[in-house]
This record gives sequence, structure tokens and C-alpha cells, in this order.
Amino acid sequence: MTSLSLTPITPATITPSAPAPSGSLLVPISDKTGPGKDIERDRWGRPLIIPPHGGKPVPYTRCTTFVGSLDDKENLMKWKARMTAIGMAQRDDLVLQARAADPDDKKTLGRVAEAAAEHAGASQRATIGTELHALTERLDRGETLPDMGKWQPDLDAYQDTTRRLGLVSEEIETFVVNDELQIGGTFDRVYNVGGQRYIGDLKTGSSLDWGTGTFAMQLAVYANSLRYHAETGARDNLNVRTDLAVLVHLPAGTGRCDVYWLDIERGWASVSLAAAVREFRKLKRDTWLRPFQPLITPSPRTLIDKATSVDELNTIWFDHQSTWTPDLTAAAAAKKTQLTQKEASL
Repeated sequence: MTSLSLTPITPATITPSAPAPSGSLLVPISDKTGPGKDIERDRWGRPLIIPPHGGKPVPYTRCTTFVGSLDDKENLMKWKARMTAIGMAQRDDLVLQARAADPDDKKTLGRVAEAAAEHAGASQRATIGTELHALTERLDRGETLPDMGKWQPDLDAYQDTTRRLGLVSEEIETFVVNDELQIGGTFDRVYNVGGQRYIGDLKTGSSLDWGTGTFAMQLAVYANSLRYHAETGARDNLNVRTDLAVLVHLPAGTGRCDVYWLDIERGWASVSLAAAVREFRKLKRDTWLRPFQPLITPSPRTLIDKATSVDELNTIWFDHQSTWTPDLTAAAAAKKTQLTQKEASL
């Protein structure tokens, strides 16, 4: 999905407003983790959610899966192909496995490709990102961390920037549900900024050039969802803004942290498009195809016999005049007499 505009957050863009909405949480450090950390899931990883009025848990779609319907994955696929090529060039054993495998053995060749990409470090960025997420969570809970070596500048940048801009973390890793869309997911933060609560998201990738539209949709779904309590199935309001969210960009290894306002009002408007795409993709083969049969066109005589007006008879003649015969003229005249007499009797 194409990028949405991002507005950098500076002290000048933060306007202290009325007190935070009723129900906002000013919570102790130890209680910042939101409910739903250990949600039960099915074998496909979908969260199992108790319906609003009770009953057996049903699978909801993960938020990332739902909004990913509109993702343009071309760049990701090209990057993965490059990583696979690099890995194969460095691993003679994988080249040999690929040569020995049957060309139709998708399972084996798939494992070889995955191993090559992994050798080239395909998952390294994701692992680093996950750990930086965990470390920033600990900072926002008020923990004092030991020196993290080469990653310390990133953590310092995060802490210094969020403090300078007045971002106060009030909730961490909160699970929410949108029952209308049957979506469930966990977001990174609720930040209090200038007395208002905003959904917050932390990104550790090197660039925000791609995917910001998807980010906006994802955070919009969260902002329009309810906090979910897995033990009881209870739901309650987040009391967050639904027009803007806070996007924190902490590109791993750069020692830089940039914070943006993200337009989730526009993102929410795009969610219906994702829903339509998902419904389209559910359509099966037989929705579109049917066995071929020659199309049977009624003969002019059949059309004459079924005509209900003189105008319809004239249309039949006009459409078939190139093949018209005296027999059809006689049939049409008889039908016209019949229709005229019926009309006169009414």
C-alpha cells in the first residue's frame, strides 16, 4: 500500500488539552502490561475470542493479517530472493541439496531456499527488532538496564526523545478486539501526550518509505477496538484518540529516534477496502466458472408466440428481418390479431 504522510512530532506540535478522557489509566509501573498477553490461539495462530454475549471461543483474524491484504509485497519478495541468492553462493552444501532434489519436490527445495536466506541473515533484522522492542518496554516500565553495548545508543535515543517530547507510556502490549470485523491484536503502547491518550507503535526497520498506509490501518483498527480480558471475555474502552496515533521510528543500529503523528482517521477509511479484498479472495473457482454449453437463442417463432404486445412483435421483426420468412409474417399477423382482440376486451 502506498505511503501516507507522516508529520514529525516536535514540542511545538503538542498542544496540552483538556484532561485525559474519563477512564484513562495512570497506572503503577508494574501494571502497565495490558490484558491478553497469553491469549489462547488455534493451530493457525488466530486468537480464540469469547463472543461478546458469551459462548465457545471463536477464531478472530489477526490484525496484521487483515490489514496485510492491501500490502504490496513486491519489494519484500525481491529482498528475500536476494538473500536466498547470497546464502546459496556461500553454502556449497545447499547448492548440492538443490541439485539432488527432484524439481517437483517443493518441500525439499523450499527448505533449501529458507536455509539459504537464513544463512544470509534474513531473520536477523526481525530478531534485533524484537529484542529492541523488549528493551524499550523495560525502559518504559521504569527498569534500569545494564549497558547494552552497540545497542545502547538506540536505547538512549529512544528514552531521550520520548522524554523530550513528553510521551508518557501508560499501557504496554495491550490486546484488543474489534467484534464487528472479528479482528484481534496486540499493540505496542498507549502514550499520553499533552493530556490525551494515543495508540503508539514502535518500528525498528531502516526506513518508513514503505508500509505506512498499512501501519495507519493497523493502528486505526486498534484505536477502534476494545480492550479484551481473556479470562472472562470482558471488554472495556481504551479511551484513545481515533484520528491520530504516535509512530516511533527507532532504526536499529543508528542511535536515532524520530517520532511522528500518523493519520489513522484516513487509515480507518481504508479498512473497508481491506475487508472487500479479503471477501474477494474467499471466492472459489466455481463462483466464476461453469461448464461450457452452447448458448441457445430462442427462434423468432418462439419469440412471436411469447410476445405480449404489438410493440414487442415489431421489435422481433426488426431484430430478425434479414432472415424473415412468409411463415413468420403469417404467425406475427395472427399473434397481432390475438393481442388486439384481447386488448379490446379489457
